[in-house]
Amino acid sequence: MRLFRPIANCALACLCISAFAAAGLHAVAQSPATPASTPAAAPSAVSTVLHANTNLVLVDVVVTDHGNAVHGLPQGNFHVFDNGHEQAVFSFDEHRSVEVSTPAKPIKLPPNTYTNLPVYPQASAVNVLLLDDLNTLPDDQMEVRRQMIQYMGKMKPGTTLAVFLLASRLRLIEGFTTDIARLSKDLQDKKTGVQVSLQLDPTTSAAMRRIAGDMHGALGKANARQFAADVDGAQTDSRVRITLTAMQQLARYLNAVPGRKNLIWISGSFPFTLGPDLANNSFRNMQNYADDVRQTSAMMSAARVAVYAVDARGLAMRNPPQTEQATMQEMANPSGGKAYINDNGLQEAVADAIENGASYYTIGYVPNGEKFDRRFHKIQLHLDRSSYQLAYRSGYYANSPDKPSAYSPGPPASLMTTATLLGAPPETQILFLARVLPATDPEFKDLKLSEGPAGELSKDVKKPLHRYIVDLTIDSHTLTYEKMPEGTHQASVEFVLVAYDSNLNQVNFLDRAIQLNLHDQHYARVLAAGTPVRLALDLPAGENTLLIAIQDTAANRAGSIEIPVAVAR
Repeated sequence: MRLFRPIANCALACLCISAFAAAGLHAVAQSPATPASTPAAAPSAVSTVLHANTNLVLVDVVVTDHGNAVHGLPQGNFHVFDNGHEQAVFSFDEHRSVEVSTPAKPIKLPPNTYTNLPVYPQASAVNVLLLDDLNTLPDDQMEVRRQMIQYMGKMKPGTTLAVFLLASRLRLIEGFTTDIARLSKDLQDKKTGVQVSLQLDPTTSAAMRRIAGDMHGALGKANARQFAADVDGAQTDSRVRITLTAMQQLARYLNAVPGRKNLIWISGSFPFTLGPDLANNSFRNMQNYADDVRQTSAMMSAARVAVYAVDARGLAMRNPPQTEQATMQEMANPSGGKAYINDNGLQEAVADAIENGASYYTIGYVPNGEKFDRRFHKIQLHLDRSSYQLAYRSGYYANSPDKPSAYSPGPPASLMTTATLLGAPPETQILFLARVLPATDPEFKDLKLSEGPAGELSKDVKKPLHRYIVDLTIDSHTLTYEKMPEGTHQASVEFVLVAYDSNLNQVNFLDRAIQLNLHDQHYARVLAAGTPVRLALDLPAGENTLLIAIQDTAANRAGSIEIPVAVAR
């Protein structure tokens, strides 16, 4: 949920999501292969929508006294400043760590119906464990797994945790759960075992050194050294870009989960600055990722994610490079999190991060003056007569919700590519329901199906073909409808269906771009009941996975989900 948004939307958010989750998948009469540009009639009940230009900024602040949470502070003790100007506190809440949180309750949906609305437990905060194998050597990975499995055995009951793995890309291993046995099993699974990072592989480095040695005679010592530096620089650059892309992907995913999220990032290196080759007096490989790190940190902060960066090397690296320490601090501190450096107690670090992020105060205020000036606003908090330590996000970019910037928890340029990666965390900026049924279902007995292929690879799908109908109902509040001069409301949306077989091979896909042009009456209806779209795809017999991705091309936002589809032989 956005932290800089119309107040009216804050009040309506829960109502919109509840109505969306309960909406039926009906009243759609498009061709199964190509949906119509105008949705069919929806129920006539229209909700009253209030529009406001007042914006609410939410700030989570952890207050500690020598590492211990401080409770019971009154609102009057807090003073919040926006760019140096004190603001009136609009809302104030205290959140405390509890022994047992309310387990996550999946939304009750009709049969064969799915949603990408995140399921999360009711707790003061939820936690995300990111195992960064891309930037961690195999021996350190093994130690991290060992200590995390031990920690699971003594983790406080009711602790909510999701687990992600970063290797060549980001993968969701386990969604938010309080099932400790399940989490422990995930960490012991071979699929989530030690990953050899090619960028950190000593074998690769040794091979490059041998090549550089062979080049020594032909090119000279300086050129051979430069070649080795170029290779090292390219590997580091690849790691940095994959890591930052994954962090931004996490920011988008977690942005849909209300409340505070604690991201515990366990990594063996933080190489976000490439220095010059001083021995060769060369600045050719020098790169600084400070702007990219700040952008990613701002996205995390805007998504209400506090980053707890943990050095997986522990005391084995007593004096990590200052640039790496600075990167850890740069990712953690502006988000209201914490960095754990020179500490071999990984279990203790994770436990401290979870405890630290579970007790906090949430302060809301309406900024004075300019509403959406797209500039960075520095936040400062003061406590009356106190020497307590405060941890909170350093600021925010005042961007309009309809005009996301690089510093919003918005997507990268290759958003649809990321959204259609099998096993990637679901995109949740566009929320939707999806009902998936075979075209032979009685529901479609009066439906005239297209005789042509349904999917770009239908001619290559193993026969016999089995056509499936995908009915989508999109939460219209998560799409950007622009009011056109002629009075219609327009949105440009891309729909992608990708089918994978049990061997993870892509067997078919469909890509449809649709421009929705709605008159006021239709627009009011889709706001109340959702935007309906019907698609179809041919599938082979067997166990398939259907990946559905939706992109709002104007706002560059996406929603995605993976659905198992067992097709009878």
